[in-house]
Amino acid sequence: MAGKTRFIKSITASAKTDVPAMPWARGARRAAFIAKRTAGELEVKAA
Repeated sequence: MAGKTRFIKSITASAKTDVPAMPWARGARRAAFIAKRTAGELEVKAA
């Protein structure tokens, strides 16, 4: 039951904030992940 209580507390705390975090507004963390992913792509040769 402690896990459920902690979950409910986190939900109420995030609801009380002025601006909840939206998935499309992840900012620098998302940009860094995309840059890392695109930089790591290898050139694949077709047979």
